[in-house]
Amino acid sequence: MASKSKSAPTPAGDAPAFAAAFGDLFKSMSGANLPVEQIAAVQGEYLKNATEIWNLSLQRVQGETAPAIGDRRFANAAWLSNPASAYTAQMYLLNARTLMQMAESFQGDEKTRARVRFAVQQWVDASAPSNFLASNPEALQKAVETKGESLGAGLQHLLEDLKKGHVSQTDESVFEVGRNVATTEGSVVFENELFQLIEYKPLTATVHERPMLFVPPCINKYYILDLQPENSVIRYTVEQGHRTFVVSWRNPDESLVAKTWDDYIEQGPITAIRTVQAITGAKTINTLGFCVGGTILATALAVLAARGEQPAHSVTLLTTLLDFAHTGILDIFVDEASVQLRDLTIGEKAPGGPGLLKGQELATTFSFLRPNDLVWNYVVANYLKGESPPPFDLLYWNGDSTNLPGPMYCWYLRHTYLQNELKKPGALTVCGEKVDLGRIEAPVFVYGSREDHIVPWTAAYASIPLLEGKRRFVLGASGHIAGVINPPAKGKRSHWTNDALPESAEAWFEGATEHPGSWWTVWSGWLDPLGGKMVAAPKAPGSRQFKAIEPAPGRYVKAKA
Repeated sequence: MASKSKSAPTPAGDAPAFAAAFGDLFKSMSGANLPVEQIAAVQGEYLKNATEIWNLSLQRVQGETAPAIGDRRFANAAWLSNPASAYTAQMYLLNARTLMQMAESFQGDEKTRARVRFAVQQWVDASAPSNFLASNPEALQKAVETKGESLGAGLQHLLEDLKKGHVSQTDESVFEVGRNVATTEGSVVFENELFQLIEYKPLTATVHERPMLFVPPCINKYYILDLQPENSVIRYTVEQGHRTFVVSWRNPDESLVAKTWDDYIEQGPITAIRTVQAITGAKTINTLGFCVGGTILATALAVLAARGEQPAHSVTLLTTLLDFAHTGILDIFVDEASVQLRDLTIGEKAPGGPGLLKGQELATTFSFLRPNDLVWNYVVANYLKGESPPPFDLLYWNGDSTNLPGPMYCWYLRHTYLQNELKKPGALTVCGEKVDLGRIEAPVFVYGSREDHIVPWTAAYASIPLLEGKRRFVLGASGHIAGVINPPAKGKRSHWTNDALPESAEAWFEGATEHPGSWWTVWSGWLDPLGGKMVAAPKAPGSRQFKAIEPAPGRYVKAKA
């Protein structure tokens, strides 16, 4: 996510949805869904621009370097000094613009139009001349300069990635969970078959009497919130004097294929909440959910509210969907046919029994939401140029994928993305209770990232009217991941605040004030009084009933998909 790329167990990963998108594209090319007048205008503009490119290429003096093309894929001097390559790049960009204009002109319902645009963009990005050795002068030049060694190295990288099952985005050998990522000191104090509960060692002499529980997304490893000490949301929370607990989800294997959404709610956050209460003696606790972890947390708190329990003293929701009416690009992957297919292949009632949604399938699809940044540039660098990708902790985490039990995923897919029932009071029954988010009484801090393509910030804002407690919304710059892990010490990016909560997100933004730097300080200022009085920090993790099992980060987070 660099913005990832992934954090919600979304419908992304459905091959049938990709097929549907390309099917819509092929139908549109028949012309039946494209206005004749617009097609004529596009054709005329295309011929004009193509003629100009050709004439300028002919007029260029032999040996003269072409002007900058304005696309980083073709920025190297090898593209500009070779007339044929410069012409190829310019014509490719013209063809790409023209295809996208045709896609924008397509007439149909909004979902079909979005699928056509997506399919054309995938086609355009995949067909770039930079992606092929024969038409990439930069890669050819390097092959000559290295006497073919770059091609040999590229072939070796390709063979290694075929064994891994994915395109390498970073040097994975550099990182090890618990050694140089996920290093905040703590202990596992509880575990069941779905998660381990980590308690972090206090970094202050006194702590707030009311503890904090983090519920990360189960589609990812929790350590995105603890990548490095300087950008760790977990460490920052501990430094602010909060006794911090974090759910570390298990990476499901075949023994967990039958687990349902109800299992994840009851055996996940509900069990974690009760365990934290038992360890600390606190009647109420502060809670935080990130992305689908926020969806899971809110559902759990609604279930508990239906049972007459209000264990949350506060709720923080980071880039979380509760209202799935507008899910951005991910909406194109969801329709009844694709959901039924998942039900029949990995769902609870699949003829061959339930199965797993493989983590790599989701990871690959998330990468193709930004193919030039997360796929094709690595194809070019790794295979055509024979370069090893540099070490990058965020991309290491990005490739450390997790599986999901089919029944759990299928339920989530149908009842949220397809039918959008979580926001409707009483529409869903979870763990035997009617779910009504409005029955959660705790104050809520809702955060969205302005450039988020996984959870559009306007969709994050849509959580506000669903909740009844005192609410606060803050908007951060950047994307789904980079916007969240933006520490104050870096002084990077900015955030927006507005104490008013108008009906629309756009109206909120119009009245918002932009501030430089991280949103973390706003959140910690909001959370501080909710932590209660300061008490002596515990000398040991857990309690007599819940003793330390092993050091953080624990076994579960180290299991590979």
